[in-house]
Amino acid sequence: MGNKLCMPIRDLKGGFGGCRTKKEKRLSSSSQRKLVPRQKETDHLSHRFESFIINRIVSRPRPRRSLSEPPPIRKQAPIAMEKLETKKVVLVHGEGFGAWCWYKIVPLLEEAGMLPIALDLAGSGANNRTDINAMTGLEDYADPLTNYLGSLADHEKVILVGHSCGGAVISFAMERFPERISKAIFVSATMVTKGQSPFDLFVEQLGSAEHFLQESQNLEYGNGREKPPTNLRLEKEQIRALYFNRCPTKDIALAALSMGAVPLRPMMDKLVLTPENYGSVRRFFIQTMDNNIFRPQIQDEIVRKNPPHGVYRIKGSDHSPFLSKPRSLNKILLEIAQL
Repeated sequence: MGNKLCMPIRDLKGGFGGCRTKKEKRLSSSSQRKLVPRQKETDHLSHRFESFIINRIVSRPRPRRSLSEPPPIRKQAPIAMEKLETKKVVLVHGEGFGAWCWYKIVPLLEEAGMLPIALDLAGSGANNRTDINAMTGLEDYADPLTNYLGSLADHEKVILVGHSCGGAVISFAMERFPERISKAIFVSATMVTKGQSPFDLFVEQLGSAEHFLQESQNLEYGNGREKPPTNLRLEKEQIRALYFNRCPTKDIALAALSMGAVPLRPMMDKLVLTPENYGSVRRFFIQTMDNNIFRPQIQDEIVRKNPPHGVYRIKGSDHSPFLSKPRSLNKILLEIAQL
């Protein structure tokens, strides 16, 4: 998505300026006639290698960089802070995740001058004060977010960002505290409509809730086998395939160690959303185009049924763009913040 520097081939011919004598031209012409294309070698050159050679010719010499060093960081274009309604960005994770999943996004937002706050929802991440088996619904799960919004000063607003089932959490908060929310951004998230539950958006892949609860092999019964299951816990390979199919290996390892069980009762809660509250907040949806949980056609359907104010796309991202495409996600978040 960065800018590309393109130089016409003709600029590379004839050296870097200066007139040549007739003798020099004859020597150059004679040398060129002696060159024989080496087809076998050319076939092995990739486009990336050719671009690298051209860049070495037209650019000033640069110090060599060790292969172990990270690539140079491009600075984010400055933001007109005085034009922002708010600098506070509240990051809400999805099912099984925690505040840890935003570790790449938080410093990028801070570098741009924003004030990011990553929350652990109830029973998630480092928030072990709530017994995940005792949750009665989405209100319990969203309690850390609603408590935070309720603590804001009068007329203070934030931008809400919800990922995956965190979309239903920020929708619940939009209904409760519309006056505290400047914008809501759904990152490949459950942007539910009135009367829908987060699970309803997974029906195409998982089947009905009743079928899923009967057939799934990954359910946990925290309150005993005689009662309904309380949680869903995925295996490492399932986590990798569903959530992190385009993520770096180190981030997959981090996620495998950090992800917890998915509380089922909040996922089954149907939301009550009104035009006066939920509908008064501007919504934006960010689609991820290599997503194994919400395929692009499912995301298109979510947007069609509940049209937001704007739709953005991140190519080459899986369900977790904060890990697979953090700079692309950050760029979009900052763009939306300025709208």
